[in-house]
Amino acid sequence: MAEKEQLDRAVSDFIWNIVDIHSQLEEIHKSWAQMLGITEPQWLILMAIEELNQGRGVSGIAVANKLRIHPAFVTNQTKKLEQLELLARVTSTDDARFLQMSLTEKARVEITKLSNRREALSSTMFSEVDKESLDYLNKRLASIAKNSRLASQKLSIGIL
Repeated sequence: MAEKEQLDRAVSDFIWNIVDIHSQLEEIHKSWAQMLGITEPQWLILMAIEELNQGRGVSGIAVANKLRIHPAFVTNQTKKLEQLELLARVTSTDDARFLQMSLTEKARVEITKLSNRREALSSTMFSEVDKESLDYLNKRLASIAKNSRLASQKLSIGIL
């Protein structure tokens, strides 16, 4: 097989592996969400806030950027999460036009209840991958993600 054909095959295999992983992660996120009585997007919003929060809360824009979704959707869903007492939304001390969001104690307790199951799930998913390999893979994936965004931008403006 020629080198170009081998590269094309490797790229195709990579893309289909990502599609498969994405599908499995979606199912996993749906399961976690169901356990909390929320939707999958709401679960992802909670996880993004948990990840991004450095003790001062997180802006809706930061959550939208992390999840690559529209800020208005984040606003709509975080209002629902606030009603469920899983999220606190307070006015930013830096700029009163913005809200800072953080998980409530209720949300932290519920997520902690799932922590053993989440750890077991991670152990299963990454059982054949050591930390160094995962670090290497994450660096390569970050590079591919960056280049994918660039390619998508080029495609949308007609350069490709």
